[in-house]
Amino acid sequence: MKFNWGTGIVTAFALFMGFILFFVFRVQSDSKYDNELVVEEYYKQERTLQAQLDREQNAAALEHKVQIINEGKDIKITFPEEFDDKKITGKVSLYRPSDQKLDHEVPFSLSGHHLLIPKSDLAGGRWDIIIDWQYNGKGYFTQEMLML
Repeated sequence: MKFNWGTGIVTAFALFMGFILFFVFRVQSDSKYDNELVVEEYYKQERTLQAQLDREQNAAALEHKVQIINEGKDIKITFPEEFDDKKITGKVSLYRPSDQKLDHEVPFSLSGHHLLIPKSDLAGGRWDIIIDWQYNGKGYFTQEMLML
């Protein structure tokens, strides 16, 4: 077999493709490289988008909006004073974009106009705080990014 320019180029391409494929397979199979989804059930979440937009509009139309305050050792969530606090229910989702394992939800029903979430349970960095709440059967949705 004669080794010429054509054979060398084909051999170089084959070695290069093998090199690239080796790393693709290594990253896909190694647990050290976590290929997790940002949202576990993406398509199911997309179907509920219009209902979420309606709840966001309800929250934007409020005269006094929900406030998320980063203070001291806690995150303080303040609900509008004009609402009866005993009729406010919902859940707070703490979403960590960089690590799905740190995400969690906290269901609540208020006995005052404030909800406190201790920062000791949260790792430092970016958190998306999502408040999905109801008052007298009407849904509201508030989302804010917070750096700890």
